[in-house]
Amino acid sequence: MAAYLSKGRAIGFGIGVLLLILLAVAQLFKRDLIRLQFVLTLCEPQTIATNFRNITKVLDYRTVRRNGPTYRIPYAKAPLPVTYTYAGDRRELTQWLEKTATAGLIVIRDGNIAFERYYLGNDARTPWIAWSASHPFISILVGFALEEGLIRSVSDMVTDYVPRLKFSGYDGVTLKDALQMSSGVTFDGNRADFFSDFNRLKRHLALGSPTVSFIEKLDRNRPPGTYNRIVGMDTQVLAMVLAAATGQRLAAYMEEKLWSRLGVEGDAFWLVDASETELAFCGLNARLRDYARFGLLCLNEGRNFRDQQILPARWIRDSIAPDRFHLVPGADNPGSAHPHGYGYQWWLPAPPDGDYCAIGLYGQFIYLHPRFRIVIVKLSADSTHDRYGTEGEKESLAVLRTIAAHMGQQP
Repeated sequence: MAAYLSKGRAIGFGIGVLLLILLAVAQLFKRDLIRLQFVLTLCEPQTIATNFRNITKVLDYRTVRRNGPTYRIPYAKAPLPVTYTYAGDRRELTQWLEKTATAGLIVIRDGNIAFERYYLGNDARTPWIAWSASHPFISILVGFALEEGLIRSVSDMVTDYVPRLKFSGYDGVTLKDALQMSSGVTFDGNRADFFSDFNRLKRHLALGSPTVSFIEKLDRNRPPGTYNRIVGMDTQVLAMVLAAATGQRLAAYMEEKLWSRLGVEGDAFWLVDASETELAFCGLNARLRDYARFGLLCLNEGRNFRDQQILPARWIRDSIAPDRFHLVPGADNPGSAHPHGYGYQWWLPAPPDGDYCAIGLYGQFIYLHPRFRIVIVKLSADSTHDRYGTEGEKESLAVLRTIAAHMGQQP
């Protein structure tokens, strides 16, 4: 009888353990399904602003912690222009702010905040995703690694640092090719096509697969260094190079070399994939003013708020110099997929006026105009904002240029 009871307890215990395992598996699948549903509906017009604001509550991330004193940017308020001209029409700037679903706008002139306002439920403490406007942060970190000697030269092959890419489209691609979005790697960014690379990558990540396994399968359809086309995986590969060269996670290196030296107000957050690798091509989340502090560093050619030259000015200058023909602004450039020029992860708007910017999907902009001493950051939840070169993007650049000229010419 005792043996029978003992056997019964063992069976009961085994069933209990099995049930716990099944429950744990169910919870994991539930979490994956929630993540997948969130990613697939991330940009629905009715929820896009809420989703962007809360993205780190659903998706995994790595924190870039703020350190040291906060630099309080002084205020010297000035009015925005009332109107702007686009396509021969005079239009109301307030209408543009509304129709592009602006979540936050800040204008810094001569180091002072001239205008700052939040919309769609955001405030000064709200982190917001940069999407492709994350790219220049990677470029700046490459500059730090070069200055430290951890990266030898932008002429190095990416496979010198990441050998596992030797059998991918990145074999034969230099760091400079990747910095200038000229890898020649094939990537279909059509968001409307279910089977495009863009949408395949979304599903790949949502289902828990690492980014590198997607990159390893990419091919190349042009020789490196000959054609400018935005391929976010070029930025991701640069982040892989940084991790290999520095021996640190991207978030840790950014915290040490950049974020702790800008006087930022808040932590930043990099979204990560299933292998806890930062999504360098799209995943930075930060506050509006902190994006602006980054812009100020670049506008001041590597000098921070303490007037310390933390990054050589030549790196900033090289970053915005189109030194190959296919990078020169112009709609008639046969070596480019878009009318704007390109530097090291920075857009050079056409026609050239010395200004440059980062542009992210759904209306994210970090815009700098050195001649007018202007930094503008616009965060948005514009579900109609398509990929590069669209009318909406061209109009937004026209507005940013109007604001820069208006503010920069005021006494």
